[in-house]
Amino acid sequence: MRQFNHIDVVTIGESMVLFQPVLEGPLHYSPLFVKSVAGAESNVAIGLTRLGKKVRWISRLGCDPFGDFILSTLAGEGIDVSCVIRDPEAPTAIYFKEFKGYGDPTVYYYRKYSAASKFSENDIQSEWFANARHLHVTGITPALGEKTASFVKKVMEKAKENGLTVSFDPNLRRKLWGEEEARRVLLSLIPFCDIFLPGLEEAQFLIGERSIAEYGTQFLQMGPKLVVMKRGQHGSIGFYRDQTVEVPAFHVDRIIDTVGAGDAFAAGLLSILLNEDDPLNEKVLEDGLPTALKQANLLGALATQFKGDWEGLPSSHEVERYMRGEQAVTR
Repeated sequence: MRQFNHIDVVTIGESMVLFQPVLEGPLHYSPLFVKSVAGAESNVAIGLTRLGKKVRWISRLGCDPFGDFILSTLAGEGIDVSCVIRDPEAPTAIYFKEFKGYGDPTVYYYRKYSAASKFSENDIQSEWFANARHLHVTGITPALGEKTASFVKKVMEKAKENGLTVSFDPNLRRKLWGEEEARRVLLSLIPFCDIFLPGLEEAQFLIGERSIAEYGTQFLQMGPKLVVMKRGQHGSIGFYRDQTVEVPAFHVDRIIDTVGAGDAFAAGLLSILLNEDDPLNEKVLEDGLPTALKQANLLGALATQFKGDWEGLPSSHEVERYMRGEQAVTR
């Protein structure tokens, strides 16, 4: 068995090669594209690594140039990719973003029958959790294939058995599966996490119209120790036991690309909580959750200021400066 150094976070999911048009407008008129890497879990991994955490990213990639590109990009960010599975019979997924100059970008996925869609419980290895503290998963992976929902559930169970805490971002992707199945599967996974990270739209999708306080109460009753509601321009709210912590958003003048903002938020939150040996201890949450939410809000806001899912994510030094309200010296 391979020996690993200390790992703060393990995250598991699909990353794709992203093609973004150089100019805004309909894709069918775009002659030039920029190639990058995109995927919710790898976005979180990069965000955490830049904030000083050690991260292991696990996925399945095709034995193709796109898989090579993803692997080298993430390894270049300092992420442990030693547990990634290469599949000679299935391709690495790709997707395209379309920017029309208004609203959120439209995305077009080409990930059906991809290597990551073949994830099953047979892939799970004990070394995935070796010397690790925390697991982060999203609701995207369960939507990818026939066996991926049961795979994610088993991964969460195995992580808990190995003493890891678990965070779960539902990250609803309606283009990947039907609403009834999505609701059933996502709700079934909530009891296996310690930290649940829904956005307002996702909360409404899962349990219907409620007040913000009711969302916090009902999700806590499902099993998590901490529920954090992402509210975009209205900031975020954390719920634990009978406590509520609300932190306002960071103001930005213009939103360029919202894709990846929730992943940046998760990285900002987890990086603060995991500074503590027992991140979900009530005293730790009382002292640290306001700062964690503030940093999460900051990273979520910064992620909307550039095209691409992760390229503009800040370093820990930059975050400290932003948190103090300092301006950078550029000349």
